[in-house]
Amino acid sequence: MTDDNGHSERSDASGDQLKGPSNDDARYPTWGALRWLFLLRFLILLGLALVFSLSVRDPANSDIDTPFVWSILVVYMPLVLLGGLGLLNRWPYRIQQVQLGIFVDILAYTSLMHAAGGIASGLGILLAVAVAAAALMMEGRLSLLFAALASLAVMTQQIYAAMLDKAHATSFTQAGLLGLLFFMVALMSHVLYRRVRSAEALAARRKVDIDDLSKLNDFIIQSIGTGILVADGERHLRLFNQAALDLLGTRRFNTEAALSDLSPELGEWLALQVQPSPPNGRLIQIGNREIRVSLKLLGEYRASGVIIYLRDNQEVAREAQQIKLASLGTLTASIAHNIRNPLSAMTHASQLLTESPGLTDDDRHLLEIIRRNGARIEETVHSVLQLSRRNQREPSPIALSAWLDEFSSEFRERHELHPSALQLQCDADDIRVEADPRHLHQILANLCENALIHGRQADQPPRILIRADRTDDLNEALIEVIDTGPGIAEATVNAIFDPFYTTIAKGTGLGLYIARELAESNGIRLTYQAVAPHGSCFRLVFSG
Repeated sequence: MTDDNGHSERSDASGDQLKGPSNDDARYPTWGALRWLFLLRFLILLGLALVFSLSVRDPANSDIDTPFVWSILVVYMPLVLLGGLGLLNRWPYRIQQVQLGIFVDILAYTSLMHAAGGIASGLGILLAVAVAAAALMMEGRLSLLFAALASLAVMTQQIYAAMLDKAHATSFTQAGLLGLLFFMVALMSHVLYRRVRSAEALAARRKVDIDDLSKLNDFIIQSIGTGILVADGERHLRLFNQAALDLLGTRRFNTEAALSDLSPELGEWLALQVQPSPPNGRLIQIGNREIRVSLKLLGEYRASGVIIYLRDNQEVAREAQQIKLASLGTLTASIAHNIRNPLSAMTHASQLLTESPGLTDDDRHLLEIIRRNGARIEETVHSVLQLSRRNQREPSPIALSAWLDEFSSEFRERHELHPSALQLQCDADDIRVEADPRHLHQILANLCENALIHGRQADQPPRILIRADRTDDLNEALIEVIDTGPGIAEATVNAIFDPFYTTIAKGTGLGLYIARELAESNGIRLTYQAVAPHGSCFRLVFSG
């Protein structure tokens, strides 16, 4: 049994259906071409039947052997219909069907030409049609073979007519010219065949290239973080990516649906933008997200459609902030020595002045202001320099229980804390993580120092708990820094990780920001959550 592309199906020993190329090579005609050939043969058959039906009543056609003609047609008709039945069942192979059909046509047309009065009847042109059909269906040698067979058939008919003393039906000159015509038709049809096949092969390669480019285009569009929507002139969707669905809060959506069904807010915004004087607004509120929208018209007319680009405005602002801070880190790193050297000289000079015996109390107060603000500038420069070094990570395995015990002892000693002020709790044994120890030390130091400053009640000593455990799915390790302070106001929770945000005059506002940057560079998620009835919890979750 064969498939639609002319490949045979065969069964192996296990009974599985395997597909492989048959003797019907891909160079030969398709089943669609064979259907057109059958239709041509059938129409010629009907035309011959009609012509010879009218010639029965025409006294001028006395040379036609009507009974012999109809005997030929009666035999030829079932052979043509049998070819159609073989085409329907797709048996035998395509090339064999062409060879049998053209061979039968040559015999039938030559016989009809003889019965209709010889070469003068003009039916020899049907042989040229058969040869042309063979040349368009097969390779060059086979097409020339059928041209030779048609020429031999015509010469044989002429010789037979001459043997029957039918001089009026004999013309070897016309027979020779007709044979030459057959070869010319075969050659020209073969050239046309080669060009058609080359065009088909080129079209097939172009189709493969276009399919590959289409897949690549879809992959690129789907992998872009920017949401992309393409709508036609009727504002029906033609293309969208997953990022657009995520920004619009939609899981699935079908193409060719209305844009307003996907997002009424976006549909209203687009209707305003295509007006002659559109508003300048580029931000729309969709759910709890503020989306930055831009569009590109695909033409000058409405029917051309539009491309709509969507981006989370918070993400845009975050990227802009990252660019600013990257520039700030680079700038600070390049001028750090220009700041620190004069700053060190000023601090050293102030220290020397404090040793002068003739200073008044006001002078000492002024020197204290110089010393205190110099130290604050030094701290700010040091913090900003850490931002430029956050990508210089050297991860290594860390056993959390022992490492946290060492960190807690060091932090208590450095800040002169009582053991009850900073407690360590490990709820799971043998917790190991992969991170840069220096970065992790800086992260926890920033969080604990933040808890010392902000995480205490009035007139009460600080209480900080460092807890190590595993998440519920046991695939991720976590560290929590918990204090018993008043907590963070809900209105300012979203701003605590912003750079230079601080609620005290002496702070730089970079502690939590640096902690989050260092955490992200090590693949650690740093989040905040309130503790009931009061207190704060900063959680570090290590990826599994």
